[in-house]
Amino acid sequence: MSTIAQRLSAVRAKISQAEGRAGRPAGSVKLLAVSKTRPLADLQAAIAAGQTAFGESYVQEAVAKITALAGQGLEWHFIGPIQSNKTALIAGHFAWVHSVDRAKIAQRLSDQRPADLPPLNVCLQLNLSGEASKSGIHPAELPELAALVARLPNLCLRGLMTIPAPEADPAKQRQPFHDLRQLFEKLCQDGYALDTLSMGMTDDLEAAIYEGATIVRIGTAIFGARD
Repeated sequence: MSTIAQRLSAVRAKISQAEGRAGRPAGSVKLLAVSKTRPLADLQAAIAAGQTAFGESYVQEAVAKITALAGQGLEWHFIGPIQSNKTALIAGHFAWVHSVDRAKIAQRLSDQRPADLPPLNVCLQLNLSGEASKSGIHPAELPELAALVARLPNLCLRGLMTIPAPEADPAKQRQPFHDLRQLFEKLCQDGYALDTLSMGMTDDLEAAIYEGATIVRIGTAIFGARD
């Protein structure tokens, strides 16, 4: 059975190969290890193999890990749905939030960001497939939410995120990522200084990289299937 270090190495190689095939510079795609529900020992194994950026979705579990692993130069990203009563913990413990999809949540994150921390890096989550089970705004709502977030003093609007419906066909995998990139480019044309497309997971990371992903969120390929 392969170790976390071996799987991490394989994922990094896969990202590098996809960058090359897409004609993109080496190192242009950041690997975010999705460590939600994983025990602390798994994260420590990934850290020992050089991984520094981790994605979490459950606030209390994440804060316990962040506290336990403090002082190791790690970067923590919140990637799950956000409840209003959890915004203070998220604002106080994370460097990034990928899943902002409501004005109320954005306002609370800005208001509750500790004064001694830099602005919270934010991606707006789009629901491009219209799945009721998925968080995220409709593309028509994007201009208004982007304008609001850009005005909030303790947030830094960095880009967009999506979690598309599962699709086995690589060509079809690319469509929602292409759509997200077009929305991203429109915002850039409108004057927003964006640099982040958070898209692509274990089963579709190549398609996402072809369409411009700058962060891929990988869990299963690093840590193995959940029990």
